[in-house]
Amino acid sequence: MASAAEQLASNLNFSTFAKAEDLKKRLWFTLGALLVYRLGTYIPLPGLNPDAFAQAFRGQSGGILGLFNMFSGGAVERMAIFALGIMPYISASIIVQLMTSVVPSLEQLKKEGEQGRKIINQYTRYGTVLLGTLQAYGIAVGLESGAGLVNDPGWFFRISTVISLLGGTMFLMWLGEQITSRGIGNGISLIIFAGIVAALPGALAGTLELSRTGALSIGVVIAVVVMAVGVIALIVFVERAQRRLLIQYPKRQVGNRMFQGDTSHLPLKLNTAGVIPAIFASSLLLLPATLAGFSNTSELPSWATSIIAALGHGRPLYMALYAAMIAFFAFFYTAIVFNPKDTADNLKKHGGFIPGIRPGERTAEYIDYVLTRITVIGAAYLMFVCILPEILIAQTGVPFYLGGTSLLIVVSVTLDTVAQIQGHLIAQQYEGLIKKSKLRGGKRGR
Repeated sequence: MASAAEQLASNLNFSTFAKAEDLKKRLWFTLGALLVYRLGTYIPLPGLNPDAFAQAFRGQSGGILGLFNMFSGGAVERMAIFALGIMPYISASIIVQLMTSVVPSLEQLKKEGEQGRKIINQYTRYGTVLLGTLQAYGIAVGLESGAGLVNDPGWFFRISTVISLLGGTMFLMWLGEQITSRGIGNGISLIIFAGIVAALPGALAGTLELSRTGALSIGVVIAVVVMAVGVIALIVFVERAQRRLLIQYPKRQVGNRMFQGDTSHLPLKLNTAGVIPAIFASSLLLLPATLAGFSNTSELPSWATSIIAALGHGRPLYMALYAAMIAFFAFFYTAIVFNPKDTADNLKKHGGFIPGIRPGERTAEYIDYVLTRITVIGAAYLMFVCILPEILIAQTGVPFYLGGTSLLIVVSVTLDTVAQIQGHLIAQQYEGLIKKSKLRGGKRGR
């Protein structure tokens, strides 16, 4: 039999949505914020020659610049003020999360609740400023080294570039936090989502154009569509999949009344690491090819040229290392974001236990045992989702935006946002039921 919440969710319809005034305000705010973000990706850096840069970018679009351009919604291709995107904030967040696992003072802050999280968030912002400044300065120096890319090279251009790019990143960080608190969904994820989705129509149009000119056969286009639909279905299935551990709470006595022990579940996601392993693996593998593209390959030793050629997009060595690094980061990031010992201690503190497992250390070992095995499935799923489109892209030359990483981000963010919208609608229905019950109770009292 379905629960009350499931029955309520099944009754959601357009009339329920029309009455949700707070939800509509949140949706309009989210759309407005994303529109501001998209407008910012078209504001170029001062002092840059846009035509020369566009020509230089086309030669490097298959490297790490293409990956960052996808996440920034085309801002790197236009070298706009949002070219750094939100990546410095994501990198700082991961570094701070890693530090909380090894630095006792930060680990203690994490356990202090809301106040501790505010301090950790502040450290993350400081890290974003530091990383953003270093990356922006590196971009400024790299632009000056290119022939004809900068109209007036010098310290004035470097300082203005650092201020513009860092200001764009900090504005996006603030905008993401505003979406999270006043809009719908996770603001940072939605900003990345908007950048990828904005480029998808162009990628599809490019694929159809290749088919029209004969560069791609109709069979390959159909295979790409079937592959995309199949990968999306697999992502939806796995991202919603959970391994639920049964948690038992003992009977307790309050006054003269004996309360029956409750049961609940500890949900463990198959893919705890999310899309982070794919992003990190792609970034590290595309870095050598990108550095080689900006340098003079004739001056490199023969062994370095051979390695760079073997690490080319779609090569067997690239695929093997890509799969291995995805598996490594899946386990590594899961170990950072989920601590079985803390979970076991919280269960013990509240009197909960797993049937047949002693509370405390034995519970932590059992949770770690289960988490390790489902992470194997999650890592295999990530490798399949990311490697299969890469093989198709390498063999057919379809646009980079149709890769597994972009599909994984788009589907995951969509699922999370839809779940939050549904939660707001369910909460509204509950509020309506409570108001009706109070009115009826008042009438009976009279």
